[in-house]
Amino acid sequence: MDRFHIDLDAPGFDRQGTVIRYGHFGRPVLVFPSEAGRAWDYENNGMVDAVAPLIDAGRIKLYCVDSFDAQTWSDRWLSLEERARRHGAYASWITDRVAGFIGSDSPGTSDAIVTGCSLGAYHALQFALTRADLFPVAICLSGNYDPSTWHAWGERGDAAYFANPTSYVPNLGGEHLDWLRSRLYAVLVAGNGAWETYPTGALPSTQHMAHLLAEKGINHELDLWGNDVSHDWYWWQRQIAHHLPRFC
Repeated sequence: MDRFHIDLDAPGFDRQGTVIRYGHFGRPVLVFPSEAGRAWDYENNGMVDAVAPLIDAGRIKLYCVDSFDAQTWSDRWLSLEERARRHGAYASWITDRVAGFIGSDSPGTSDAIVTGCSLGAYHALQFALTRADLFPVAICLSGNYDPSTWHAWGERGDAAYFANPTSYVPNLGGEHLDWLRSRLYAVLVAGNGAWETYPTGALPSTQHMAHLLAEKGINHELDLWGNDVSHDWYWWQRQIAHHLPRFC
C-alpha cells in the first residue's frame, strides 16, 4: 500500500486529494468511496481484502481516491446547480490529475475499471459514461444515479443536466452513442434488502438506469441480489469479489 497526495486547485476545496495504491501489477481499478468517504475507507471496510487474491496475483492495481462529496453533492446548503458545478471541478481532478497519475504509474496496462459503492457507484457510472476513453468498464454497487433526488433545490442548468445520467442518457444519439455502444460496459448491482429502496433509492434507481441503458443499446448487465442483501459493506465485499475477476 502506497499513499499519494495530489492537489485539487478549485474554489471550495481546501485540501489535497489522497490516492492510495494497492498492488504493483495488473489492470488499474479506480475506486470511489461511499458518500463523503476518504481513500482509506475501501480498506477499512474489508473491500481490499475481498479482492486481495487479484492483487496478489498481479491481476489488478487498486487506486482508491477521496470523494470530496462534502464539498459537492452532500452539501445541502448549496443549490443542485452549484453542487454540480463543484462536481465538475472534482471531475477535472479525476480525469486530468488522477488519471494522468494512473497512466504514468501503470504504463502499458489496459484501460482502467471504475467502481464504487452507494454514492461511489454514481461516480463510477458518471465517469464511465462521460469518459469511456479512460474508463470503459464500470462496476456499480447499490448506486442512485439521479442527483435531482438528493435533497435538491434551486434552478437547474447545464451543470446539473450533464451530471445526471438519468437526464442525459435518454437524449444520447448519433456517432457519440455509437461509440459508447462499442466502448462501454456497465455492471449495475443492487440488493432487494434493507436500505436499498428506502432511504437510499438504490434499487429503483439501479433498475431505472438499466432500463435507460437498454433503450440506448449501451452494453450493461443488471444484477439484482436477494431480499436478504442490504445496503452494506458486508454485501458489497461479496459483490465486488464476484464481478471484478471477469475484467482482469
